[in-house]
Amino acid sequence: MASNFFGQIFRITTFGESHGPAIGVVIDGCPAGLPLTTEDINQQLALRRPGQNEFTSPRSESDTAEILSGIFDGQTTGAPIAILIRNKDADSSQYAEIKDLYRPGHANFTYLAKYGIFDYRGGGRSSARETAARVAAGAIAKKILAHNKIDCVAYVAEIGGIGIQEPEFKTLREKTYSSPIFCPDKAAAQKMMEKIEQVKQENDSLGGILGCMAHIPIGLGDPVYSKLEANLAAAMLSLPATKGFEIGSGFAAARMKGSEHNDAFDIDEHGRVHTATNFAGGTLGGISTGSLLNFKVAFKPTSSIKKPQKTVSLKGEKATFQLPESGRHDPCVAIRAVPIIEAMTALVLVDALLVNRCVKL
Repeated sequence: MASNFFGQIFRITTFGESHGPAIGVVIDGCPAGLPLTTEDINQQLALRRPGQNEFTSPRSESDTAEILSGIFDGQTTGAPIAILIRNKDADSSQYAEIKDLYRPGHANFTYLAKYGIFDYRGGGRSSARETAARVAAGAIAKKILAHNKIDCVAYVAEIGGIGIQEPEFKTLREKTYSSPIFCPDKAAAQKMMEKIEQVKQENDSLGGILGCMAHIPIGLGDPVYSKLEANLAAAMLSLPATKGFEIGSGFAAARMKGSEHNDAFDIDEHGRVHTATNFAGGTLGGISTGSLLNFKVAFKPTSSIKKPQKTVSLKGEKATFQLPESGRHDPCVAIRAVPIIEAMTALVLVDALLVNRCVKL
């Protein structure tokens, strides 16, 4: 199985399965001299781990990182950084009775067709459990960004048709969210939770839209095949359950005139050129403009639901798929995706930052 790595200079390779002994990541290309502790990583892992409230999977994983290499005296050495996260609460028994059925919305159909073998226990390699390794790597990327005074913040923009107006970046950075949902609008967050609870009682699930913003310098991203938005789209759509990506005005741009969509240039009080609006979302020609990077990611409803669904067995016989009562799944995967979106954004931005050091004398 190829394609388990991401990035050019700051490159990560993740490994492990949902119900294997552990998952992990190897990070290559991290500059030496970065102060780093396991606590830096565990703080980020705590934001995505399951079992913290009734709106997420009850699977109880501590998600504690073990740094195996690349650190000495509390700093990165420039060598590959290997991080291990052990699986401690995997329950494979619930999958035994459904292992011979194609699971609607899941990858066992395509994996079996492609590889001839599939780890059905929790989805194996295709499980969202793999994203914990990305968050661990993203924690390191975030520290490098912070060193360069760059911050990226994700948030829940919409769940179950309940959405919010685009927030201010300053509001997002404060992150004073009192609910399990990372949404800056408390009233909307409460309605979202009520909607999730309603659908959960109906043995169904919901999707959602996440937004992400970052203040970044001019010049990140490269033309043609490594445009900043292209790399961001690849990063976001590599995540489980993602079905859409848009930057700036996104699909709404198709309904606008050029005179409406073009971001006019202006000069601020310090004599710096900037755009008066930001319909482009912070890039032009695939290169950052210095304006706010602003994009959204769409997540489908959780595929694992307790309602009976039509399917076919591995033998080619029509059947009914019924998730076991003991099944442990998120009623809305978008809730725990906020730190994952931030991690993947940080990985793209750090890689672009390091690549940018090589573009001119």
